[in-house]
Order: sequence, then C-alpha cells, then structure tokens
Amino acid sequence: MTVIYEDNHIIAVSKTCNEIVQGDKTGDTPLLDTVKDYIKHKYNKPGEVFLGLPHRLDRPTSGIVLFARTSKALARLNEMFKSHEQMHKTYWAIVQGVPPMEQARLENYIEKNEKQNKSYIVSPDTAKKHKEAKLAVLEYRTLKRGERYSLLEVQLLTGRHHQIRCQLAALGCPVKGDLKYGAHRSNPDGGICLHARKIEFVHPVSKEPVSLTAPVPDSDLWAVLAADL
Repeated sequence: MTVIYEDNHIIAVSKTCNEIVQGDKTGDTPLLDTVKDYIKHKYNKPGEVFLGLPHRLDRPTSGIVLFARTSKALARLNEMFKSHEQMHKTYWAIVQGVPPMEQARLENYIEKNEKQNKSYIVSPDTAKKHKEAKLAVLEYRTLKRGERYSLLEVQLLTGRHHQIRCQLAALGCPVKGDLKYGAHRSNPDGGICLHARKIEFVHPVSKEPVSLTAPVPDSDLWAVLAADL
C-alpha cells in the first residue's frame, strides 16, 4: 500500500490490481482494513478506527482510492461522488489496437447483468423499456500509440458499472487483460490495464482544491507507454 495523501479528514492510497477495497467471499484482507491498521499504528489510536469509503475500484483495476477519516468528510465526499460535482476522476487505460478517433465523447446506454457481473450496451429504444439501463458518458483522448496497444486518458462524466471497460470494448479497443470484455489474453498479474490515475476535488472540510496522482503500475508496458507523460 502506498499512501498518496493524508490529513485529519481524508487519506488517499494507491491500490494495486491484486487488492480488494472491501471484504468479499475470497476472504482476502481488504484495503479498508489495511488502511485502518496503518492509521491505528501510526497515530497510536485506541479502539476501533473510523474509516469511511465514499467510492470503490474493481479488484483488477489499480490506482487512487480515497477514504474519509471522519463522518463529516464521509458525508460530503459521498455527495460529491454521487453528484459528480466538485469531483473529477481521470483514468489511464492501455487498450488493444487503435481507437477510430484520436479523441471522442462516448454516450451509450448501459445495462448491468447481475448474474454475470457484466454490463452491456443497449439501444436507446431498449433503454426506454428497461429502467435498469442508464446513460453512460465518457471522454477519451489518445496519449500514445505502440505497435499493438494504445494508451488512452479517460474522463468519466457518469459513474456506471464497468463503464470504461464496457464502452471501450464496444469501441473495438478492450482494456488489455480484460477477458470479460473481449481482451485476447490475461495479464500475468491477473489484473487489467485500467488505472485510476488522478482525482481532483474540493476538500470536504477546508474547501481547498486538491489534486492527487497515482504512479502507474510497475510493468514494462506501462513504463514504455507512460514514459515522458
């Protein structure tokens, strides 16, 4: 675990693709507990440590995870993530191939299949008939091209289930390693090349602007494509 930022109200860490944010059926230690232990020992806190989780990252995704250290900060961060106001998230994704345009805005209706834990793009007509289908909007730009892969910067304008993975796959450029959405092969570490690179927001208590950046994963491909960026 790498701590990117901390103060009395919030703490941000950089998650690897092997870490889970919250406990699940695997029984693996979640990042939430790891951060609690870090705070407890660093500040010699007695008893249970309060730590709120206003957002999540899928297990195979790496990058910034923001936690709240007070209930006041948690309530305000929850509202910012829900409304997408005063909260901007930037992702980097290594995808197969080259997108049809250097940069574009993607708008699709997405419907989640609970049994498969997977999202699908549906037509606007279908979306009108299904309350579960929701509009998903993102913007991307190509940062660098390699022989087989491209590095994209993605700005999320809505927060739908597997939104980036689903929309980029529909574009013909699945995220590298993402077998669920059409990647040719898995990554050696079991993760996918989707990285929560930056988060910019208004501090929930001080009201000052905060901009945090997570280092890219430690791999040769990330090193090559993200060099000089």
